[in-house]
Amino acid sequence: MPRPTLDAPTDVLVRITAAALNRLDLFVVGGLPHTNPSWPHIMGSDGVGTVAAVGSAVRDFKPGDRVLINPGISCRSCPACEAGEQPYCRQFRILGEHLPGTLAELVVVPAANVRPAPAGFSMPEAAAFGLATLTAWRMLMTRAGLQSGETVLVWGAGGGVAQAAIQVARLAGARVIATSSSDAKLALATRLGADVTLRHDQGDVARQVRALTGVGAEVVVDTVGEATWPESLRALRPGGRLVTCGATSGPQVALDLRKLFWFQWSLLGSTMGNDAEFDAIVQHANQGELRPVIDSVVPLAEAPAAFARLASGHQAGKLVIEVDS
Repeated sequence: MPRPTLDAPTDVLVRITAAALNRLDLFVVGGLPHTNPSWPHIMGSDGVGTVAAVGSAVRDFKPGDRVLINPGISCRSCPACEAGEQPYCRQFRILGEHLPGTLAELVVVPAANVRPAPAGFSMPEAAAFGLATLTAWRMLMTRAGLQSGETVLVWGAGGGVAQAAIQVARLAGARVIATSSSDAKLALATRLGADVTLRHDQGDVARQVRALTGVGAEVVVDTVGEATWPESLRALRPGGRLVTCGATSGPQVALDLRKLFWFQWSLLGSTMGNDAEFDAIVQHANQGELRPVIDSVVPLAEAPAAFARLASGHQAGKLVIEVDS
């Protein structure tokens, strides 16, 4: 592939050290509707590296700086962007999905999309931090408006967003109920701060949540979609909020509108996060309050094995690809 160039004075060229996989990468492999990347296409959304070059208008970064990338790219000039809500930009795109991604030695991004890598993080940890943590933060803190003392149900404790959501909810002072079909992943959820863990393959999760809370959870974090949607709704208390950012098991769900208005539920979608939310998670990372879990690190030549492990669902944490040792 040709070396990418600085197309705007506000761009930075980052030499990637490590990149991390997300479920999104599997969806890109399978083909996403309304997405037409140029070919050949470089995948990968998350990444960390060192600045190799900066545009003439960049003042906050210089070559050699160790930086973390926010993969959500917006136009920076529309009303949504000027209001600080970059994910609402109609030109919003994600590295590795719509644009060339981080699974390469070099990538160009706007300077507004990089921050100094968190202090005390290894390069693999920094690579694995951005997308999942930013997504979880916006889901819980912004969209669901999570409050201290509330109960949160988090499905699938082996996933990156779920693990970040457990930590964010704990940080907010909430009570966390986490599910998995693996005892090892439930033990990991407990270490991350889950108060209660449930095997979702061995019982009625919604019934157990109602038994634990009396009326149901205030917030349900559902990244699974079709397979968990009915139980997610049954696990909600009256006035509860269900927030979703994904559809791993499928995108089509059913909804009884009578239950929606009778129980006065709020159903919330969420994608990525804005600049202020990115600043917030980096600040908490620097304070040691948020940290990704790493499943394994492999060299770029073994990237297909990492994709296969992600597809199998056997991972317990983030899969990181070392681009440059």
